[in-house]
This record gives sequence, C-alpha cells and structure tokens, in this order.
Amino acid sequence: MKTMIRILRSVLLGGFVLAQTSFLAAADQDGPWEPLFNGKDLAGWVPVHDVKFEVKEGHLQLVRGMGWLRTEKEYGDFVLELEWRALVNQYDSGVFIRSGKDGKPWPDGGWQVNLRYDRLCGLVKGYKAIVPSETEKKPLNQWVKLRLEVKGKKVTCFVEGEKAWEYSELDRDKGFIGFQAEEKAFDFRNIRVRELK
Repeated sequence: MKTMIRILRSVLLGGFVLAQTSFLAAADQDGPWEPLFNGKDLAGWVPVHDVKFEVKEGHLQLVRGMGWLRTEKEYGDFVLELEWRALVNQYDSGVFIRSGKDGKPWPDGGWQVNLRYDRLCGLVKGYKAIVPSETEKKPLNQWVKLRLEVKGKKVTCFVEGEKAWEYSELDRDKGFIGFQAEEKAFDFRNIRVRELK
C-alpha cells in the first residue's frame, strides 16, 4: 500500500512539474509586459496634428484637440491593456491599433476601438462602423478596463474582463497604437503592451 502511495505521489508530482514547465514555455513564447506610459511624461509618444495631451496626477490626460497621440514604435501582434475614464458629458475618443501615419486629423482607414459614449467599444475602420457597440455607456469619472488582443487578422475586445466581440478581417500587419483626440477630456492609465511572437 505504501509503495502504491509513493508511486501515485511521484506520478502526481511529475505531472505537476510537466504542467508548470509547459506553462512557462508557453509564456516564454510571448514577450514580457512593457509599460507604454511611465506616469511622468510623454516619453515614447508622438502627438499628431493639433492635440494637447499631458500628464496629470500620474494619468495620461487628453486635454483638447483634433488629432491623435501615437506610439513611437509600430506593433504587429500584441495584447494591449489599459484603463480609461471620461471626464466630460457626451465623451468621444478611441484607441487606434495598427494604424498608419497618413491622414488628418486621424489615420486614413485606421482601425479604432471607439470610446464614444453612444458607440462604446465598437470597432471602426476610418469612419465606418465594422463591429457595432454592445457596451453600455459608462458614467463619468469611472475607470473602465479595456483589453485588446491583436494577432494575425484577428482582434478580440474585452471590457471589464468580459469578451465584447471578436473580428477576423484586419487588413494591416503592423502599425501604431494611439489615442484619438476629439475635443473631449479623457484620462488613461495602466497602459501596457505584450508583443506576441
């Protein structure tokens, strides 16, 4: 009986070690989490057109303007996590993914997850709604968690940890991440990205 228990214990321990090794190997296939905002200044970001973004109380704050703030670096496959909150009524902004530089005030044909009060978290390409919004309007000054998983032609959107939608026809392999400015005040924080290999 003791021999059987020892054998069973060894098998279970071996299975646990194998599972942990597989999990760590899978995690190593993706890059580490990289903060996109340091809470102090706009290092790593480029304002595009007539916009004003600033750092206030450790948050990236959209103050005014018609344009966007983009990363210095382009990204292909990645997971983006952030929190946002609207500061004014009838708020309107957006998160760009895999966007090019051309276009004014925003990227021509850019992919955007909408942060407009009545179209919240819908997917837009240029000015055309691609995936309609099913996310309810959020109150002012309430932090909302957003996660975007972008891999190949697919983007998946999660709001507050719940899957909102998935779309599988992205037409750009690489581009900038950015925030849309549309004359409405917003705060962003805890902005981080993990590149996928």
